[in-house]
Amino acid sequence: MQFIKGMDVSMIKELENHGASYYLKGNKEDIFSILKECSVNMIRLRLWRDPYSSDGESYGGGTNDLETTLELARRAKENGMQVLLDIHYSDFWADPAKQVKPKAWSKISGAELEGTVYGYTALVLKEFKKNDLIPEMIQIGNEITKGLLWPDGHIDRVSNMARLLKAGIKAARHVCPESKIVLHLDFGTNNELYRDWFKALEPYNIDYDVIGMSYYPHWNGSIKELVDNMNDISKRYDKDVIVAETSIGYTLDDLGCKGIVYGENEEKATGYPASQEGQAKFLKDLYEAVRGVSDNHGIGVFYWEPEWLPIPDCTWGSPKGCDYMHDPVEAGNAMANQALFDKNGNANEALLALAGM
Repeated sequence: MQFIKGMDVSMIKELENHGASYYLKGNKEDIFSILKECSVNMIRLRLWRDPYSSDGESYGGGTNDLETTLELARRAKENGMQVLLDIHYSDFWADPAKQVKPKAWSKISGAELEGTVYGYTALVLKEFKKNDLIPEMIQIGNEITKGLLWPDGHIDRVSNMARLLKAGIKAARHVCPESKIVLHLDFGTNNELYRDWFKALEPYNIDYDVIGMSYYPHWNGSIKELVDNMNDISKRYDKDVIVAETSIGYTLDDLGCKGIVYGENEEKATGYPASQEGQAKFLKDLYEAVRGVSDNHGIGVFYWEPEWLPIPDCTWGSPKGCDYMHDPVEAGNAMANQALFDKNGNANEALLALAGM
């Protein structure tokens, strides 16, 4: 299998709608073309069920509904790249701090919820199949460290969580039998977390192929700690492993954006300078380390939102989205100084060097 050089560009349509342009060696090009030319071979796309308020206003953050996700998948496939579909089973962001049921599912539970998960997953994948856009990988839930579809599928209700995962996986296997199934947790350096989580699922015989790990060096620790975990977990369960999300800063400038999460403390924690050279060195070291996972189980890396330019209006959530999530975090452009493009949309050194990694 070809090593995955992946990018999650789920924000791109919103960014382009706000005027974002991208350049490779001074030439303006479509971003998917640029990524392909820089040796990217798989695109990861998140999917939200209904990211709109009752009056039809977008929650923001890319507005990754089915129509948008199909459009982005088509652009990826047209440029010869594969697709990882990241189904959040939520109307907006899902991660270890929040796994909110879609509004339409809020009052259902038990067998009815399992059936709904199956039906929704099948419906989505049939649309992808109908449009000749079958994903090569399908992620059942996003950063499901503490479960999904709370409260029903919370990790504390592990049997319920297992049944919901099985429902989604069964639908994916039925509609897209050739696709690889990914289970994705956060904090990829925490071996105890991964051991405990997958041990808890062992009695339920979950049918999956790949373990995805989020790895942010400024929050999670060293590449060595990540690879030690990858080596242990991949051997313990005989599964391939991927870095499903990563990023690092190329500057400490906030680029005029509110909500920036990468600063001097984060730079110090990584051990890499916040420069284009430092960003490129980090990615080179990460690629080399994941390639070196024992028994060739390390199969790829996805960079998270490399295209998120410093456009202040392109935030993680609109006012309606913030209201929906009840999230106290400021709705800013948090990732601009961790992009793989500079503030003017020029490809950074790390992206230009990707072909040699």
